Amino acid sequence: MMRATAIALAILSAGAAFTLSAPPALAQAAPSEKLRIDKTRIDAVLKAMIADGRAAGTSALIWQDGREVYFGTAGMADRGAKRPMRRDTIAQIYSMTKPVTGVALMQLWEAGKFHLDDPLSKYLPEYANMRVYAGQDAASQPRYVAAERPITVRDILRHTAGFAYGTGPTPAHDAYVAADPLALSIPLAEASRRLAGVPLLFQPGTQWEYSIAVDVQAALVEKLSGRPFADYVRAHIFEPLKMTDTAWRQPDTKLPRFAAMNVKKDGKLVQQAAAEAQTLNFRDNALTPGGFGLASTLDDYQRFARMLVNKGELDGVRILKPSTVKLMATDQLDPAIAARAWLPGKGAVGFGFDFAVRKSPPQTPEENRGATGEFFWDGMASTLFWVDPANKLTAVFFVQTIPYDGTLHRDFRAAVYGPGYKGPAGD
Repeated sequence: MMRATAIALAILSAGAAFTLSAPPALAQAAPSEKLRIDKTRIDAVLKAMIADGRAAGTSALIWQDGREVYFGTAGMADRGAKRPMRRDTIAQIYSMTKPVTGVALMQLWEAGKFHLDDPLSKYLPEYANMRVYAGQDAASQPRYVAAERPITVRDILRHTAGFAYGTGPTPAHDAYVAADPLALSIPLAEASRRLAGVPLLFQPGTQWEYSIAVDVQAALVEKLSGRPFADYVRAHIFEPLKMTDTAWRQPDTKLPRFAAMNVKKDGKLVQQAAAEAQTLNFRDNALTPGGFGLASTLDDYQRFARMLVNKGELDGVRILKPSTVKLMATDQLDPAIAARAWLPGKGAVGFGFDFAVRKSPPQTPEENRGATGEFFWDGMASTLFWVDPANKLTAVFFVQTIPYDGTLHRDFRAAVYGPGYKGPAGD
């Protein structure tokens, strides 16, 4: 069974290679002209991804103005079994789990269970006395200093807590690897306790660094709700939204619908063996991570996205208040937070609560197409979704390609919007 630490490392390196996106304002101007979806153009791009060897199978589902405007597939879900990508194919979505966790935690915020700027230690006491790595002393030994302020709940929602997420150049990274806080054999509460013993990479609130923070969010959901994280999410998000194929633990009857995972080696995609492809089916593990591990279908995840574009409601069921969705999709990074790791590689973006948010139109021809005010996230296996309030559009793109390949996203977005699209201006 694959160790969760290895998974986290892969997630980190995948993100570092390409990037996320930044914060949007939801009160954006309307597009100068209505965006029209060109099915032929999108079909051609999905097929090209198969033809040039970047993907074994692709699929996409787009809704606009409250109706489905595109569905398409290309290639195989399982090349060995000659099983094509289908609408009901189940894909491993890795870090697209994170927005689900954020929604769960913000439901508890709406219920008055915490304040955003409360110290995390108020609810998870293990974080009360954090140390921060401060370089080396004259004898080349690592130095650690006390945190200048507590980690807040806001910090874990926006990746400014100072946590690591795998290997790296400092002794703090080494301590993270040794603690193995994402070991699949431990529950969330133990994962949190292990993490709290690891020094922070920087003073809380001073930098943006993609991290294990969303798994801490999941531990906080458990603590505040008094029930297992997966049970809370199922009862408060998946069942109300009728996301019947989304879970950390899938029954045996659904395993034949899983897409195989494909890993690029020496420039070619190699399909993993069936047993390896089901590594992230968490039935036999104690850990239910908040940052990865969900498997889902296009239609299920599209229901989640449609709830967000509808300001927290779908089919008469309210999941979040409109103001909460707006808060999550608004850039939460202070201008003084200049160190943002690889986030600028996502384009003209900032970061909200578990979403990257677009603040300005694309600045270069190479940047991903999109509209100011959109919010989105992606996954290690190159999956992607976004919510575009300006065009009343939601898109979900599935593929199972590792390492993360940002060129797939660039091409898919260009097919959706047109290669020259810039959309409404930012603030």
